[in-house]
Amino acid sequence: MSGAVLPVLYSFRRCPYAMRARMALVASGSACELREVVLRDKPAELLAASPKGTVPVLVDVDGRVIEQSLEIMLWALRRHDPQGWLRPERGALDDMLALIAECDGDFKRQLDGYKYPERQPGGDAAVHRDRGALFLQRLDAMLSVSGCLHGDRPALADIAIAPFVRQFAQVDAAWFGLQPWTALQGWLAARIAAPEFERAMAKYPAWRAGEAGAAFP
Repeated sequence: MSGAVLPVLYSFRRCPYAMRARMALVASGSACELREVVLRDKPAELLAASPKGTVPVLVDVDGRVIEQSLEIMLWALRRHDPQGWLRPERGALDDMLALIAECDGDFKRQLDGYKYPERQPGGDAAVHRDRGALFLQRLDAMLSVSGCLHGDRPALADIAIAPFVRQFAQVDAAWFGLQPWTALQGWLAARIAAPEFERAMAKYPAWRAGEAGAAFP
């Protein structure tokens, strides 16, 4: 197997951006060569393809480089979308993209401040937690109306946002479990139990130059 045969995906198992990209690849059945990256020792091939040095990065067979997780999701699902993740039951693709933008913007900033307060001068984890909770309250209200964010079945927004809610919940699981967000908590549990998440979270050895990557999914 080589990058000339299949697209190459540079990934890191615990990265929420990489998680959502891998889930879309699983759902679409888009085969690729997965190269698990050690972030403290990034391979030269990754940096040559994408100097920003973050994951995920997909290098298509024609040499095209896709550097953003959401773009990888759309690339995969536009090729094959058997579960209709791009066709929500309620609203449209643009509505989902707007909600994902909120997650990737202010909510991600609050998540980082909550999880890593020491990285900011005068950082206060509780302040960031409470600000991030405002977004989670909105999600809970949406999920109280239907089982998923844009209807009763999962769609793009559910898959793209869930890894970040999961990360937020893990910072202080006891605190998260005490919040009155029963709809959100049930939704998160369902997303983690979904077969796409299980397959996306399979463990692979770190890739080294000269080695074949893993067949994925």
